Amino acid sequence: MFRLRYYYKEITQINILGGISMANRNNKTLIPEAKAGLSQFKNEVATEIGLKDYANSDKGNLTSRQNGSVGGEMVKRMVEAYEKQL
Repeated sequence: MFRLRYYYKEITQINILGGISMANRNNKTLIPEAKAGLSQFKNEVATEIGLKDYANSDKGNLTSRQNGSVGGEMVKRMVEAYEKQL
């Protein structure tokens, strides 16, 4: 029991000091101008896979599979477009 508390204390201290945490979101937009284009692309992909009005829907009411399908299809298409450029 002592070891478990010691490790928990260590992990908590690391998180407090800004260490790596699963709940820490550090996603930064590298190119702010691309944000609108990616949002439009996301909505187009969602519509094509059958999710109507994706931009205004509550993503928490959708399943993980539905939300993941949108992101997965986006990545797939971006990779295909990049490979065509090579």
